[in-house]
Amino acid sequence: MKLFCDGNDLILAVAKVVKALGSKTTSPVLESIKMDAEPGTLTLCATDNEMRIETSICADVDLAGSVLVPGRLFSDFTKKLSNQKIELEEIGTKLKVRYAESRGELSCTNADEFPAADSINDGDSLDKVSSFTMGAAGLRELIDKVAFAVALSDKKLPILRGVLIEVKGREVTGVAVDGVRMAKCVKPIDASTGDFSVVIPSRSINEIARFLDGDEEKITVFVKDNKLKIDLGHTVITSQLLVGEYPDYNRLLPSSIQTSVIVLTEPLSSGLERAALLSKEENSNSVYFSIGERVISLTSASGKGNLDEKISVVTNGPDLDIAFNCKFFNEVLRASGCEQVTIKFVGPNRPCIIEPCGGEENFTYLILPVRT
Repeated sequence: MKLFCDGNDLILAVAKVVKALGSKTTSPVLESIKMDAEPGTLTLCATDNEMRIETSICADVDLAGSVLVPGRLFSDFTKKLSNQKIELEEIGTKLKVRYAESRGELSCTNADEFPAADSINDGDSLDKVSSFTMGAAGLRELIDKVAFAVALSDKKLPILRGVLIEVKGREVTGVAVDGVRMAKCVKPIDASTGDFSVVIPSRSINEIARFLDGDEEKITVFVKDNKLKIDLGHTVITSQLLVGEYPDYNRLLPSSIQTSVIVLTEPLSSGLERAALLSKEENSNSVYFSIGERVISLTSASGKGNLDEKISVVTNGPDLDIAFNCKFFNEVLRASGCEQVTIKFVGPNRPCIIEPCGGEENFTYLILPVRT
């Protein structure tokens, strides 16, 4: 293999695929980046057998070929090669890297043992592949509004370590539950092969979101044999799906509301941040909400001080006292992205619901109170 490429292009390509490298593996192959050189193109790929990222850049290829290089070492090395014309040449078990008047070399190995890519595309028969198409910006917003609520660790229900994606009619719904919160967001789609649902591991879906930056671009998500593929043009991401039955999240939603308030998000979020400074001194992260006719009072105390902050609201229903983990509550407010939200309370020891106030947003958050 011998080729020439732009250093900035190489840096960006390596930065993309390195996210898929295995972090807990004893396999040198899963710690490597595969490079395939073909006329006009250099393709880089990495996988941990759960997620696979493949991307291509333009290259002047003198000799086609494939090699494996140590992934993180190659990533760190190439970060220093911006604004350079790079020459890569495989000689025996070494990859020669030439730039400006300098050169280096890294160990490389045969690429034959690298896992083959799964074939998932729209040319497969409809009984084998499912898909939906929507705007890239809408898909990223859906992911951002729910992925934060994925369970970080749940031995009893490992399925909660992923985001549920449900396609029904002309809508896609994203749901995440971590035992304390539930996040749900609904977005319109342009087309689908029919109704279906999958659970995408949180690591994979968060990496997908980072690649979605085209506001007008349309993205198609393909699903086949417990695997998902999303083709972003020069970059393709493939992920294993989580297998199991996702809990019926609709059963978590209360059927009746006792008190509701409309509140500006920024003042409430800022107040919760100040309350968190005191509550974390007691390792409780708890803040008390006292809902009155036109005000929410936030109170928090520790050995180093106390806080009693009043925030104007529009209230409908009786007064209510309740406590929440201020960190969890604030994460919900930030994810909402709204200037105003409606908070619906069922009772002092029951979960509350947070929804958008007017507009076209379609999300629902549920958060459990702290028992005091």
